[in-house]
Amino acid sequence: MGSRYDRAITVFSPDGHLFQVEYAQEAVRKGALAVGVRGSDIIVLGAERKAAAKLADNRTVRKMVAVDDHICLAFSGLTADARVLVNKARVEAQSYRLTLDEQASVEYITKYIAGVQQKYTQSGGVRPFGISTLIAGFDPLGKAALYQTDPAGTFSAWKANAIGRNSKTVREYLEKHYQELSGMEAVKMAIKALTETVEAGSKNMEVAVMEVADKHPRMRFLEDKEVDDLVAEIEAEKTALEASRRNRQTAGQTAAEPT
Repeated sequence: MGSRYDRAITVFSPDGHLFQVEYAQEAVRKGALAVGVRGSDIIVLGAERKAAAKLADNRTVRKMVAVDDHICLAFSGLTADARVLVNKARVEAQSYRLTLDEQASVEYITKYIAGVQQKYTQSGGVRPFGISTLIAGFDPLGKAALYQTDPAGTFSAWKANAIGRNSKTVREYLEKHYQELSGMEAVKMAIKALTETVEAGSKNMEVAVMEVADKHPRMRFLEDKEVDDLVAEIEAEKTALEASRRNRQTAGQTAAEPT
């Protein structure tokens, strides 16, 4: 059935499917994992880092980019599609600033990106963008915000979310463990979520934070050493927790033995 109705994106199948949009969503599901966690004073984005060629500069292969001083995004799917969409969003952010003499809100940029994605699902001669995005930033009043968009052009606000490969597993972890944390604790939460399906360490993941410094939001990539130090802290906490649990079990068994 699909092969008869997937030639053009503007044609619905009899059961209400737009197959080209669904194929774009499949491209996202096969893309690199990306995670977003909203804290009380920080937003953390993390992404799976694929192995690069020995002579390649990893700084030029990013899954997280800045849109404006106070807004950044992570994406999963086709990198070339993301570059086009990010450039459109950057131009819109600067146009908004020049026209109204103020920063665009995170919700406004999210609606713009989702609008562009939706437009490409019903126009002839084009195809849907094969990416989903996690858009993070601070509104003019200083409130942290995290949004997600998908190839169909829908968007929604989240406390924490994941997109890309194995995102369902990571989302289930976040649903069980999410708390509105601050500072490095929120960063640890994002790293813990990533390590559910990605091998721990800076070689396999990259982390960026959007935080307020000197009253101005700024995006900052964590250095590899910072990521490795946080991973070591998380592993130490896990080891200590397991040791404490074993000690309690041993103490309980000893107390239950007859004297």
